[in-house]
Amino acid sequence: MSMLEKVSSSTGSAHASLEPLDTFARRHIGPSDADIAEMLTYIGYESLDALMRAAIPESIRSTKPLVIDDPTNRGAFRMRGEAECLAGLAELASKNQVFRSYIGMGYNDCHTPGVILRNVLENPGWYTPYTPYQPEVSQGRLESLLNFQTMVSELTGLEIACASLLDEATAAAEAMHMCLSVRPGCAKFFVDSATHPQTIAVIQTRAKGLGVEIVVSDADKIDFTKKDYCGALLSYPATDGRIRDWKITVGKIKAGGALVVMAADPLALTLLTSPGELGADVAIGSMQRFGVPMGYGGPHAAYFSTKAEHVRKMPGRLIGVSRDSAGRPALRLSIQTREQHIRRDKATSNICTAQALLANIAAFYGVYHGPDGLKRIAEHAHRATGTVVAGLKMLGHAPLHEHYFDTVRVQLKGTSADKVHAAAKKHRINLRDYGDGTVGFALDETVLPNDLQDILDCFAAGTGRPTPKVSSLHAVDALPVSLKRTKSFMTQDVFNRYHCETELLRYIFQLQGRDLSLAHSMIALGSCTMKLNATAEMLPVTWPAFSKLHPFAPLEQCAGYAEVFRTLEKWLCEITGFAGMCLQPNSGSNGEYAGLRIIHAYHEQRGQGHRDVCLIPVSAHGTNPASAVVAGMKVVPVECDAEGNVDLADLRAKALLHKNDLSCVMMTYPSTHGVFEDRIKELCSIIHEQGGQVYMDGANMNAQVGLTRPGEIGADVCHLNLHKTFCIPHGGGGPGIGPIGVAPHLVDFIPGHPVIRPANAGKHAIGPVAAAPYGSASILPISWVYISLMGAEGLRKATQVAILSANYMAKRVRDHYKVLYVNASGCCAHEFIVDCRAFDASADIKIDDIAKRLMDFGFHAPTMSWPVPGTLMIEPTESESKEELDRFCEAMIQIRNEITQIEQGKSPKNDNPLKGAPHTAEAIGADTWSHAYPRSQAAYPLPWVRNRKFWPAVGRVDNPFGDRNLVCSCEPMSAYL
Repeated sequence: MSMLEKVSSSTGSAHASLEPLDTFARRHIGPSDADIAEMLTYIGYESLDALMRAAIPESIRSTKPLVIDDPTNRGAFRMRGEAECLAGLAELASKNQVFRSYIGMGYNDCHTPGVILRNVLENPGWYTPYTPYQPEVSQGRLESLLNFQTMVSELTGLEIACASLLDEATAAAEAMHMCLSVRPGCAKFFVDSATHPQTIAVIQTRAKGLGVEIVVSDADKIDFTKKDYCGALLSYPATDGRIRDWKITVGKIKAGGALVVMAADPLALTLLTSPGELGADVAIGSMQRFGVPMGYGGPHAAYFSTKAEHVRKMPGRLIGVSRDSAGRPALRLSIQTREQHIRRDKATSNICTAQALLANIAAFYGVYHGPDGLKRIAEHAHRATGTVVAGLKMLGHAPLHEHYFDTVRVQLKGTSADKVHAAAKKHRINLRDYGDGTVGFALDETVLPNDLQDILDCFAAGTGRPTPKVSSLHAVDALPVSLKRTKSFMTQDVFNRYHCETELLRYIFQLQGRDLSLAHSMIALGSCTMKLNATAEMLPVTWPAFSKLHPFAPLEQCAGYAEVFRTLEKWLCEITGFAGMCLQPNSGSNGEYAGLRIIHAYHEQRGQGHRDVCLIPVSAHGTNPASAVVAGMKVVPVECDAEGNVDLADLRAKALLHKNDLSCVMMTYPSTHGVFEDRIKELCSIIHEQGGQVYMDGANMNAQVGLTRPGEIGADVCHLNLHKTFCIPHGGGGPGIGPIGVAPHLVDFIPGHPVIRPANAGKHAIGPVAAAPYGSASILPISWVYISLMGAEGLRKATQVAILSANYMAKRVRDHYKVLYVNASGCCAHEFIVDCRAFDASADIKIDDIAKRLMDFGFHAPTMSWPVPGTLMIEPTESESKEELDRFCEAMIQIRNEITQIEQGKSPKNDNPLKGAPHTAEAIGADTWSHAYPRSQAAYPLPWVRNRKFWPAVGRVDNPFGDRNLVCSCEPMSAYL
């Protein structure tokens, strides 16, 4: 039975005309109708519509009803149950043709071990946690990411590796930018012409905004003695499989003062000398083939490693070892002042999302196989490649290069590329076409003898010669003797003890148990929208029809994906009011960057390329100014008024001051202070009058869907965080997707791609901003299912309930905390800010103390000290039940009572439950207890906590100690005791 038949059989065709027995929207939205009525009464409104009239300015309320059309183009939209929706998506998926793809170019098929597939990739304990900014409840993820860093550092021979980037191409662009920051006076960057074409193109896109000249050539033809290059990117192996010994070239480049970046295949590095040993300063690449499905392009974890001296210039997140309040080893994000939300316009990278979930899959893949297993996999791929080459030679063909790992470019003899590809199509095989008569293939861990036989059949087509039998062929070792790896790697205990599935399973669950996720409790992070990631939405991600496609497979094999993209783009345009939508950006910050480059291209096309000033409110996300700088813009801050709104007088003054050079404004709506600013249309008019464009950060789109539209408000560009509003999970820090919607005059600038041109790329398309044409394509079906199941009515109600939940919680805690920033009606949007600054003076309680104490109640802290220092920004989302909202409010009220005890002198300032938090099971169960408050108050501050207790794995982590004693790779944890 096919996948479609299996899903369809559960729906019952006889009932195709009936409405579903239960709507998905009822299950997605946490509060029941009775709860909604009770919450409305509590805050003083008779209906959701009445609340919306109070919360949302009349001037921006959409008068055009939201229309979500039928996703299968079978007539008018109607509500569907989960099984029927999945059956419809399965029908689309069946239009994809899963060929065996040996195209290579940085993407290879692989086996995701079942124990990792089921227990990490498909496990909400791993895909629903937030970024590990609260380390005490993130120790499992942090340990796995430390394993990832260690594995990368060991393979590349460089001291420091970050906890993953977006993809290989953007990692290369980040490396180029890092080289520029290390050598700011040198505005040329060399790229080896044998680099993957998508990598070259993304680097070129990034370079335009930075004023860097990209020179694509053969390194032997470049004079580096002039010392005008900031860096050089060398491929190892090359895109066509060639392996070069770069030692002499590296020496010449470094003698010229430039940094050497090496793009290296991590599996090949198990057999080849590491980039660090060859003299590289930076190594980048993709960890996709370490157990992560191709997924038509993503999401995949990229790696980035460098020398220790460049650690403060390195992009991305860095996991390090510190200690907790009891002196035990504890992990954390290190050197957090590097984070872009702090460095803002001083940033050299706008990276926010790390591909944490995918990095964890790769890490567990390395743990499961260990160094010996990885070498066996690499040797299998190399031996298979050598076997095919032996057969090719018998057919008269010749590999272009003597030395290769798993990729070969073939000079044909006695036949043509067309005949080879025609034969490959009959075998349902994809080979690489170089366009010059040569044909390439890249093999992987999945190939079996019958696959090799079929490949040889393809190359025998038209030659008139019989296909050699694989069983009679003998592979030749084609690795250069001078580059064979002699140095051991991954000798740490963690990579050499979990090779039995039983042990790995227990290790996975041991780490999972140290992390707080949505499987435990609400995560009320303002501006991060941690909502339900429904199981029905997640199921299609691992369907082979979606997960096993190569991103550069012929378009006729990807018809199902194309239809998903078209429908999703149409829906998102309808939701936002924009004319065009680009799905390529594979993070929110990448969406910001793409939108800003589109704005620049628009000005440039009109002869106004000098416009480079970007106005940004001081309350903006840190990635906003960072993205503007990366896009080549000058950041001019705009003040906010006492109510938290953008100060329009200051905005107008600065727009006039810079009117000749004004490119755009970047603003978030509703504001980062959690309010629908009623003069937003005036803000847009001010910018447009001075020739600028309006960029809207879509982080708070969860308050707009079905009620307002960015395009109707006046925005020209808006990125959407699908990992927020549209239910793609955060994955413990990534993946993310940040598609951009654009107004009609910007449609012509939607990004293109050098390998597969996206269907909606503009006629003046900017260069690609991600390695794959459709970015992280395999998780787009999550949002497709969400919108399909919710429909217009469900989406609108979800937004209303999100706003209701925030206002309900704000009123519940208002007698205990000062709530900042509400509108004239006393309403917030979908999030609100509580002011905790006074507690510092009254009780010596800081915002960190409240955040850590919440862990004792089983809650992750809301967003801390942003956009206002000393505050908490709380966003409940529509998915949380009233019971859960009440529990969180009760926890906050109880914490305020504990602060009152300190203020009244009934609890010591230096020894109280907040200062001692979080309390571990080890501390509670110790033989001695020296605190002034009882163990019961520490562990079970409210009665319901006993039934829901989550124990933090470590006590409060010492951040300064970790930065002073930087350790970012793992030894056995006993080494740190």
